[in-house]
Amino acid sequence: MSNDWQFRFEFAAVIAFSFFIPGMIYVVMMVKRSISRTTVALLGFALVAVAGIDAVLLHHIAYAAQHTASVWDDKLFASELSVALYLLPLVSAGVGVNILSHILITHLAEAERAFDRQANKEDV
Repeated sequence: MSNDWQFRFEFAAVIAFSFFIPGMIYVVMMVKRSISRTTVALLGFALVAVAGIDAVLLHHIAYAAQHTASVWDDKLFASELSVALYLLPLVSAGVGVNILSHILITHLAEAERAFDRQANKEDV
């Protein structure tokens, strides 16, 4: 019985890490009028970390589902729905990597402009 309770808790954690936490991160980034690069980078890293935790939890739950007496979890993780469950962390990780890439590209473009300005000052 305790194994079934643990399985339900882990499934609730997967739902939280798949929907609630990334959703809150997206809301924070969209609602804020001004946001620092550091905050955006931390939110991007958070999305990637949450996706990693979610993938590990999904793998653990899929393994645990094979060893429970319940039939609904066996059907859930043996169907196409399990592929959809694995797509959620991939999307979150992809968005997080895209955010981090944007921060790096913006920083490098500004650094190049600063270098060019400094080189032009030295030429004069």
